[in-house]
Amino acid sequence: MMLQTLLLLAIVAAAEPSTEPHAVRTVFVGGINRSYLLHLPPDYDPQTPTPVVLVFHGAAANGYFISDFSGMNKKADEAGFVAVYPNGKRLSNTLLTWNSGGLSRKDHPDDVEFVKRLLDNLAQVVNVDPKRVYATGHSNGAMMCYRLAVELSDRIAAIAPVGGTMGVDLPGSQRPMSVIHFHGTHDEMVPWNGPTQEMLQELRFTSVERTIQAWAKANNCPERPGVTAMPNTALDGTKVVRIEYESGDDNTRVVLYMIKGGGHTWPGMERSGDRYGRSTLDISANDLMWTFFKMHPMK
Repeated sequence: MMLQTLLLLAIVAAAEPSTEPHAVRTVFVGGINRSYLLHLPPDYDPQTPTPVVLVFHGAAANGYFISDFSGMNKKADEAGFVAVYPNGKRLSNTLLTWNSGGLSRKDHPDDVEFVKRLLDNLAQVVNVDPKRVYATGHSNGAMMCYRLAVELSDRIAAIAPVGGTMGVDLPGSQRPMSVIHFHGTHDEMVPWNGPTQEMLQELRFTSVERTIQAWAKANNCPERPGVTAMPNTALDGTKVVRIEYESGDDNTRVVLYMIKGGGHTWPGMERSGDRYGRSTLDISANDLMWTFFKMHPMK
């Protein structure tokens, strides 16, 4: 029943049309064609190696939806990076999902291999800076970011999950990787404290606290984080606290933006209605993650 609720919510969301232009490219993997959307900034120079941000949609959504939901094209145009929106495996013609470890799938698609092939395909048409390939995503897409950080750390420089935690185990051999995570304390889709008993019938993911502490430990960061209350300027019913583990191996950092009163939203993006909960306007996830990404290229 909980999974049905999640899918119904996503179906309503995915029905919202996108007005953003994208190029659509396909990759053959696992015996089928998979696709991704490509957005180039207006000042893209094919002679210059350019950073790439992969943006993963949530369960039962698609690349068009997450491009609107995140507003990432605007940030790509401002900052000069390439925005890429991979499409997950079909639940239906437009409702897609990721094998991130947190959502049960009977066919277990190899989405890590898909991302490898996607990056190879992208490099055929875009001058990609291989040391500046980053991943962000929402919900099930955020969980996919964590999976890539574990299993594709030789291609992904840093990650910025939004509203989604780990659905996979973190091995001790993981390359140190910087993480910036955004999560609302009132998120009912991916709860702060982990799955409810009802969710455990079909979903597996860790709590926010356990996820962040696991990465801080894996990066060999000091145990005690710095805690900073962010200015509460928007008066939108939320407050933001930054929790930061610094000085990890290879100068890695693990940063959590805890949005008190925040829902299953993308910080900095206004949402209509209340089906996702409150969205904070005190911070911009896009601005913060891009600043963070620039500080953490592949070593």
